[in-house]
Amino acid sequence: MTKLVYFAWVRERIGKSEEDVALPPAVATVEDLLLWLKARGDGYAHALRHPEVIRVAINHEHVDHAVKIAGAQEIALFPPMTGG
Repeated sequence: MTKLVYFAWVRERIGKSEEDVALPPAVATVEDLLLWLKARGDGYAHALRHPEVIRVAINHEHVDHAVKIAGAQEIALFPPMTGG
């Protein structure tokens, strides 16, 4: 199981702050994860409508969407940073 943690409007649109999931074998990268999540229902689809803007951290370290997620204990999804 992998713990997924959602922040800010990603959390609000999905409707939960975190969940434990068993990822399918085809989900190998962050990009794969975002596409898989997007297909899980309306809330996910709304939150991840533009997956390219979602920031992701694996085990508390920010990563690129091409990074492999094998062995990840926690994956956090954040909306883009705003403000100044």
